[in-house]
Amino acid sequence: MIRNGVTIDDTFAEAFPMKGTRLVITAHNATWARHAAVAATGFATSVIACGCEAGIERELAPDETPDGRPGIAVLIFSMSGKELAKQIERRVGQCVLTCPTTAVYAGIADGEAVALGKNLRFFGDGWQISKVIGGIRYWRVPVMDGEFVAQETTAVVKGVGGGNLLLLARDTDAALAAAEAAVAAMQKLPNVIMPFPGGVVRSGSKVGSKYPALGASTNDAFCPSLVGLAAKTELTAETRCVMEIVIDGLTEADVAAAMRAGLEAGIALGAAGGLLRISAGNYGGKLGPFHFHLRKLMGEGS
Repeated sequence: MIRNGVTIDDTFAEAFPMKGTRLVITAHNATWARHAAVAATGFATSVIACGCEAGIERELAPDETPDGRPGIAVLIFSMSGKELAKQIERRVGQCVLTCPTTAVYAGIADGEAVALGKNLRFFGDGWQISKVIGGIRYWRVPVMDGEFVAQETTAVVKGVGGGNLLLLARDTDAALAAAEAAVAAMQKLPNVIMPFPGGVVRSGSKVGSKYPALGASTNDAFCPSLVGLAAKTELTAETRCVMEIVIDGLTEADVAAAMRAGLEAGIALGAAGGLLRISAGNYGGKLGPFHFHLRKLMGEGS
């Protein structure tokens, strides 16, 4: 399949089950809500070493938040509900409670309940009080700028992690342009995040390594500097830069929609813009049950 001069590989992205939640962070103004959201979703690119994958989903207008203030919706994913609960408590406690004027609320109503403000209330040293509104309990914790309000629990639901696109380009400028366009298109959709910096990862990996202690290592088949050196390469001499985008979403359909949007954005840039080929990473179907076939996403054989 060739679209606008870009080859779409006959392959699939392999994704796996995760647990996820949405948190709504509000503040006195949008600037402080974003400060808290950025901090709370930091060091959260990959569960391999970070414990969770997290990112900002979108900005919220005052009429979209529980307390009528500007807000930010963030999504957090982990491999288990237990680990996710731990990450929520640590990140909210260290990055939202500490941030001036903020409050935090559950962004998903139905699912397995885990602590949000339930344990953080003890920071109030006995001065904390609770309020039940519409059957939902909130905690009010005194802090130096007034009070920190936190909903008692948030809901954890099943999610999908590891959707991905590999963008193979003529040079760095073209690869970055394609990746930025794809991420921008995906960010317009609900229920998904791209957890790596700017939504893009340049250090794509493969399973295994020549070093026994490492479970993953550089994806040498897609490294331009190893063409002619590595035993196997996926690149031609014309391909000088590859960027990957990883997508996590609340449902399989959400990840599929984001990948489709990214594909379309890359294709719109086209070969004239330096994008030569779009591929995806998988493990032969052995890692995860969710398989996103690129050509099906583009309408072939669907």
